[in-house]
Order: sequence, then structure tokens, then C-alpha cells
Amino acid sequence: MAEQVKMVNGNGAPGTIVNGSAVNGHVPAKAKELSAPNGEVSHEPPDGGTRAWLVMVGAFLCNGVLFGVINTYSVVYLTLRKQLQDAGDDEASSKAALVGSLTIGTTFLLSPVSGILTDKIGLRRTTLCGGVLTCGGMFLSSFFTENVTALYFTYGIMFGLGAALAYTPSLAILGHYFKKYLGLVSGVVTAGSSVFTAIMPILLEKLVAKTGLATSFRVLSVISSFVIFCALLYKPLQPPPPPPRVKPGRSRFNTMMRSFINFDNWKKKKYIIWALSIPIALFGYFVPYVHMGKFVEDSFPGEEKNLPVMCIGITSGLGRLLFGYIADLPRVNRVLLQQMSFVLIGTMTMCLPATGSFPLLLAIALAMGLFDGCFISLLGPIAYDICGPRGATQAIGFLLGLCSIPLTVGPPIAGRLYDHTGSYMIPFVLAGIPPLFGASTMFLIRCVKDDAPATPETVLKDPTHQPLAQTAWDSENPADARNGKLNGHIREERRATLASSESLTAENN
Repeated sequence: MAEQVKMVNGNGAPGTIVNGSAVNGHVPAKAKELSAPNGEVSHEPPDGGTRAWLVMVGAFLCNGVLFGVINTYSVVYLTLRKQLQDAGDDEASSKAALVGSLTIGTTFLLSPVSGILTDKIGLRRTTLCGGVLTCGGMFLSSFFTENVTALYFTYGIMFGLGAALAYTPSLAILGHYFKKYLGLVSGVVTAGSSVFTAIMPILLEKLVAKTGLATSFRVLSVISSFVIFCALLYKPLQPPPPPPRVKPGRSRFNTMMRSFINFDNWKKKKYIIWALSIPIALFGYFVPYVHMGKFVEDSFPGEEKNLPVMCIGITSGLGRLLFGYIADLPRVNRVLLQQMSFVLIGTMTMCLPATGSFPLLLAIALAMGLFDGCFISLLGPIAYDICGPRGATQAIGFLLGLCSIPLTVGPPIAGRLYDHTGSYMIPFVLAGIPPLFGASTMFLIRCVKDDAPATPETVLKDPTHQPLAQTAWDSENPADARNGKLNGHIREERRATLASSESLTAENN
């Protein structure tokens, strides 16, 4: 469908008419700078160029380094547990596991802090702080390999905080440089964790065996320093959110909170539904990853217990690339695509106890990884679709913060159920229900509308005019957009939806 952008001055005299295509929200970037309310300038993502591709590579490395270190903790865990056991510690397993749990928990739990800091001090500085913390935390850990309590802080909290500060900006920066190819680029960037997770365990295991934990931590510190160099590439193109308006009668605390938190995101019904549906789905999402090894030991003794998880990791990387590309195709509903991934993940999780052969289990694991990649690669693009460039950073950060709770709680509950029943039948069946329920609640996104209907003042006297569904990306200020006022002009924009399920209205010829 053709897109028409009409500009008329305040007296109603016709201005310019720009014709192009707008399918799935992909607007031609003929004008890189667009007028915005209050005299601001909004930059159209370039969707290419040397700087844009360097940003993609930097975000890829950032994701790979952070989650490569986090996901390979099992190698560190074995060595650390052995040290504690040799020292006569009766709680060696739980103490060693807590270090890794603190790392992943802190990374997700403090992601909202990353989103707030990004809006306050910028993407580059936030990532730079994260890189310094990850590098410093890992370097300090090399001096406390015999002190697990100190590792709780240096490896768990300090590295985890740095990872939180660096991870959210690595997803948010992509929307500044890509729009038409945002899904594919997000898939490439998030595939970085899969690539590094496949390579680093083998190398780290050999390194620990030859040099010990102290030297290995120092090497990981050098690898973590790459995040600092990646931060130098993050040059934001979109202006930061404007400061909140000071209204009479509003308390100082209220005003202060609004200066840190983007409450506009929480006024969007679609974001609230999405941000609550994802954590609901994740209550059972991580259970197979944690308990797959024990399930293989019980159901298929003698088989390689880590092979199914490796299959999930391999196809997860492929799924991020594949579904990232699919999400950029015209008329593809990204929210619906993510719902589909949760439905299939939940269904296959419930089917795990019924697998009668190890090859069938591997086939299910390969399929689960494929749709796991679909879910992960669409987090950033959907956040941009719903909240726009200025709200996306905090939208991603708060979503990851909410996800920290179910990711932490789900596996222990499944473990306790296994301890009581001696079987994974009930844990896996129950773990498949939350993804199905979360996918179902996401259908409510289709039933709500955040943008108010057009007022008579914004409707041009054009017999072919029909209002189209609009996303936050194309309309950062709904109030001014409804009034049609942009820098002294009345602007009527026709946009196609990105992830909204609202259908385009037909033109009257």
C-alpha cells in the first residue's frame, strides 16, 4: 500500500507530498532527519552504512562476551566445588552454584537500572561503565579463587551488574541504526551468545586445566574488556526522552521518579500486557535447560547427558537468524510470531516425558532451540514497535528485570517436585503450562489500542484519506500528532503498523 505524507502550512496551503511504500512499518529513508515536536529533530535509522554495521558487530561481540562467560560457569563450578570439597566444606555444591546464580540473577534483576541510566547518561557511557565493572570484577576474582564469599561479590554481583549495564544498551542501540532490517540484525546480535557459548566452554576447560582458576579469570578479564571497546562504537542517533513536565500539586518525590523512570511506557496498554505475559511464560521456560541432564540420566542411561542442551544451543543460534529475517518480511506480525514460539516451546516441554527414544529427544531439543531463538531475537524489535526509540531502552530493561524472577524460581520448583515424586513427568508437564498461558494472554494486545482516534482537526479534506494503524516508532508524541502540529505545520502521516495486529483500512477511490 502506498504511503502518503502530506504537509500543509497553518493557512491550509498545500505543501509537499512524498510517496513511498510503508509495509510492516518500513518507511523509505529519503529524509534522514524528521521534524519533531518542540523543535527537536528525529533521525530516521540509516539501515546500513559503515557505522551501522560496526555497531552491529560491536553489539554481537558484547552479547557474545557477556553470555559466553555467564553460560560457561559450569566449567568454573566444577573446579570451585572441588576446591571447597578438598577444604572439607560440607556445602561445597550449593556454595559453588550460588556464585553463578548471583551472576545471572544480577544481570537480569538490575536491567531496569541499566535502562534508567541509559536515558540519563547515554548508551555509550552506560555500556562503558558495564565494561569496566565486568572487566574489574573478573580481574578481582582472580585474587579470591580460594575465598568463595569474596567471589559472591566480585564474580556474582560485580560482574553481573556490569553485564546488566552493558546488555540492555546492546539491544537498544540497534533501533538507532536499523529499522527495515531490525529483526534480522537483532537475530545476528543475539546469536553472539550462542556462538561464544559453543566455543568458550572447550577453551576455558583446557585453560583451567593447564593454568588454574586465577590465570583463567585474568584471561576472562581481558576478554571482558572487549565490552569497553564496543561501547566506543555506540553513538546514539535518537535524542533522549524529554524531561517530565512539572505539574502543579505534584510532589517532589513524584517529580523525581518521573525524571528517572519513563512512565509513558507504563501508560501503553500493549506494553503492560506484553511485559507481564513474557515473565508468565518464562516460569516454565528455563526448566528443561536446567534439568535436561538429570532427565537423560534417568530415562536414557548411558547416553550423553549434555547433548540435548548442546542441540538447543546450536539451533537457538540458527533460530535467531532465521526468525530475525522472517520478522522483517512485509505483513509479518512480530507479536504473533513470538506467541507461536511460546506455544511450541510449551507443547514440546510437555512432550519430553513421553519420549521413548533418545533420537526423538534430540529431535525435540533441536526444535525447542529453534523457537527459543525466535523468542529471544524478537524482544528488541517488539519493544521498539510498542514503545518507540525513546521508550525502548527502559522497556527492554524493565522487561528483563521482570523476567529475572521466573527464571530464578522456576527450576528450583521443578527440582523440588522431582525430589517428591522421583519422576520428571509432573515437573515437565507443569513447566509447559506457563508458556502456553503467556502466549494466550498476549492475544489481549490485539484487543487494546494505545493511540487515540484522530480528531477532526487532523483530518485533511481528502476523499482518499483513511487513518492507518500507527506505532510508537512513527509517532513519539501522540498528543502533538493528534493535533497535527509539528514546528508550525500541520502534518498528516499515513503509517503501517509494525507489530500491531490492527488491520490496515481500505482506501476509498
